[in-house]
Amino acid sequence: MVFLGILLELEKNKFMNKIKIFCPASVANVSCGFDVLGFCIDGIGDEIVIKKTTHKGLSISKITGAKLPFDPKKNVATIAASAILKNFNLDYGFDFEIKKNIKPGSGIGSSAASAVGAVYGINKLIGNPFKRNELIKFALEGEKFASKAEHADNIAPALFGGFTLVRSNKTLDVIKLPYPKMLYVTILHPEIELKTAHARSILKKSIPLNDFVRQSGNLAALISGLYTNNYNLISRSLKDYVIEPHRSKLIPEFNLLKKIALSSGALGSGISGSGPSIFALSKGSKIAKNVGKEMKKIISKLPIKHNVYISKINQNGVKII
Repeated sequence: MVFLGILLELEKNKFMNKIKIFCPASVANVSCGFDVLGFCIDGIGDEIVIKKTTHKGLSISKITGAKLPFDPKKNVATIAASAILKNFNLDYGFDFEIKKNIKPGSGIGSSAASAVGAVYGINKLIGNPFKRNELIKFALEGEKFASKAEHADNIAPALFGGFTLVRSNKTLDVIKLPYPKMLYVTILHPEIELKTAHARSILKKSIPLNDFVRQSGNLAALISGLYTNNYNLISRSLKDYVIEPHRSKLIPEFNLLKKIALSSGALGSGISGSGPSIFALSKGSKIAKNVGKEMKKIISKLPIKHNVYISKINQNGVKII
């Protein structure tokens, strides 16, 4: 009966020939949750148009906003799409038009947005044979190609929205977390590119037991703070003893920018993903805007192009537009 239902959906959707997807940016790690914690950003994201074609296979006809490969075997979006399509023998193919509003190497989930948008759109065009949580493993194929590692901490929030916890990157056990609705994020993006693979390569393979204990305590307390709407506990928990000491050296004036964010009222601040973007969480948009204004004063003194974004937490993730 399940198989028959899938066939009926495929038949019904064969007349749906085109779809446009908004793929949101995201913040991964969130200080103490390396490779397991992330949240979705509102209003910042890529757009992907996917069209059915009469010829089999995948093609990319247009890319704007970034210099990315047109070769389907080298582009994150089409690699993820290929993963989902391996399950079907279709007599048609798909063409992609990609508008990159999230700069690759920015640290706010550029590759995850491409991968999530691709699998979400393809799944819709072939009749929704997979549930949303089943799409993670296909999107992960694209992310793995980009970062040379398996981690779903950007994919999960981009797909589900809100805050997400990846209990296991092997079994892809993902939990969507509640969070205080007054949480806002300030993102400072210095326009220097940091490849995720490089940012991972500088990390130590082992850590002192004391750092592990402190990091574990902060992660557990942060999740508790999200569940209980405890802003003070969230603030005390947004500390990273394991990753930030190494990656912060790759980001100009990171320590000063973080200090300014905290003194301007942010609950906490840290590196977004692998960087170079810096995030700061605040209670309310007024404080978040002030944090952005003060951080901009510092970064403006450097010969680096930059952008500042203020956003509430995106509750819904990827969507059709």
